[in-house]
Amino acid sequence: MCGLFGIAATGTHRPSIDADRAAQLRDQLVHRGPDGAGMWAHENVILAHRRLAVIDPTPAGAQPMFAKNDPATGLPRGVLIYNGLLYNDSELRHDLEREGAHFTTQCDTETVLRALEHWGEDALPRMRGMFALAYYEPGPRRLILARDPLGIKPLYYHMGAHEMVFSSAIAPLFGCPTVPCVPFLPMVSAYLTTIRTVFGGWTLFDGIRAVQPGEVISIDLSGEAPVMTARDYATWLTSTEMDEAEAGQRVRDAITDSVQRHLRSDVPICGLLSGGLDSTIITALAQQNHPNLRTYCAGAREDVPEPGALDDDLTCAQRVAGAFGTAHSEAIVTREHFGEQWPLMISALGVPLSTPNEVAIHAVAERLRADGCVVTLSGEGADELFAGYERSLDSAGEFYARRAGGDDAACAMHPAQFEVLATGWMTQQVKSAVVSPRVWHELNNDAWMYATAQCEYDQASQDGIAQGLQAHLRYTRRVNLQGLLQRLDTSTMLAGVEGRTPIADFEVAKLAEALPLSMKFDSTSADENESSGAVAIATAQRTKRVLRSAFADVVPAHVLERPKASFPLPFERWAGDCAAVLERGAFAREMFSAEAIATVTTSPTEHWNLAWPMINLAMWGEKWWG
Repeated sequence: MCGLFGIAATGTHRPSIDADRAAQLRDQLVHRGPDGAGMWAHENVILAHRRLAVIDPTPAGAQPMFAKNDPATGLPRGVLIYNGLLYNDSELRHDLEREGAHFTTQCDTETVLRALEHWGEDALPRMRGMFALAYYEPGPRRLILARDPLGIKPLYYHMGAHEMVFSSAIAPLFGCPTVPCVPFLPMVSAYLTTIRTVFGGWTLFDGIRAVQPGEVISIDLSGEAPVMTARDYATWLTSTEMDEAEAGQRVRDAITDSVQRHLRSDVPICGLLSGGLDSTIITALAQQNHPNLRTYCAGAREDVPEPGALDDDLTCAQRVAGAFGTAHSEAIVTREHFGEQWPLMISALGVPLSTPNEVAIHAVAERLRADGCVVTLSGEGADELFAGYERSLDSAGEFYARRAGGDDAACAMHPAQFEVLATGWMTQQVKSAVVSPRVWHELNNDAWMYATAQCEYDQASQDGIAQGLQAHLRYTRRVNLQGLLQRLDTSTMLAGVEGRTPIADFEVAKLAEALPLSMKFDSTSADENESSGAVAIATAQRTKRVLRSAFADVVPAHVLERPKASFPLPFERWAGDCAAVLERGAFAREMFSAEAIATVTTSPTEHWNLAWPMINLAMWGEKWWG
């Protein structure tokens, strides 16, 4: 993929940094684009780009990329910097050529450019892919920022009094004197509960926002102050009538088509294989089109359950690789490696980690990159789109049933509050003891977090149109999936690897959204299914039902029967190795109570649910504020 950085000033103002400084900040993104760099600067705007050359790696695909010049000004009508990949490139090119567009490269960046040149913002709903982009029109002095509908590729921004600064990562933004580096305490507290570094478009830094998935932001820079408008451009389908056989065939066709499109690459490509359902489906389909496919798995061999158990990724992945004949390799994460890489990743990314998996994903990305692979397929999205989290669904089902039955406690709790607390890493009562009294008083009992969650829930449920478990699943897709995709992007890009998610594809997602919940999840309890005599099998088969049936003849039986596995790393026993940062960091001592710090440093394994978010925030705070 690539890295974007830009700054645009309004009216008679000029950017707060010059081109040389902009180049330095751009090059903080070198891990996202090690193959080339470009920049365009004109009066009030600087657009800078780092390139990971995947499609048409010749110089013809370099960025920024320019539309035709305006004869009246001699300036290009539009300038594009783009991070991503189009999966309907050929279809869009065909449509544009019929409207008179001419192409000089095979790079999908040029397709995006011509689409914006011809259709403006209306090009965005036509684009199937993963992307974040900035498009500047010198004539009207208008800047457009946009992101793909699922939020696969990141884009952050800061809006000042006279300029807009944006970047693929947060850290370069602080190289501009107009951008303050200040923690946003309500979001910091939300991280302790949700382990999300982005929530409702807010970040851990005051004044730094994330472009939301499926959002396009237009900024008018012609006046003295920027005028910003934002809207959602992505349209989701409503439910449609079909029987289970038709649904299974449509799901199979959609995912098969998506995998084929995701295999497009002019550089070596491979796949991440955990031995679970999702990655196995992708491996099976990719191997049909790519006979020499390499697969990779990350995991630990120490402090883990007995090798060969149903939740042992390394063993299960080897078994699947053997069934499909892929050249398989492993990235083993040791306790020492975990303790070294965790703070290094936070320092490099500028934000805390969300899950321990990020260390494992980065380790496997480094391994496959060392083997010459630049692109990898991954299975994110299936659990959120096809109902894969059994415990979460059962908990939500019980809650919504209680509300429907008039239970006072359930009716008094807004569904958004339930969604936050049901998956929270600590209860509200525990958090009030973890956070220092001064900070907790400022947080007003996390009023901001719950208000933001309610906005997210209302968006997910389409303001109440979706109810019960369907609303729960949409909230999970909107909030949880965005976090997982962010995790994959940052962890792989830190190693110069492009991660692709064929199941988290907008066309697949729209189809999944249209299916009745019963085709995705069997709401019958696990206890009622015990008559089969195989509780693990019955439990596994309650989830992602249509996905299992669609690929039952492709996926080995032991994969179909495998229950949902948890974290691939025993982080609960490893996190304490880094707990000393809680005592030495000034930010941590100000943020957390002395009692909480003592509890975690003394018994980190016992209190792993506190240790993970607290130590992450302590490392993050130490990087920025000591």
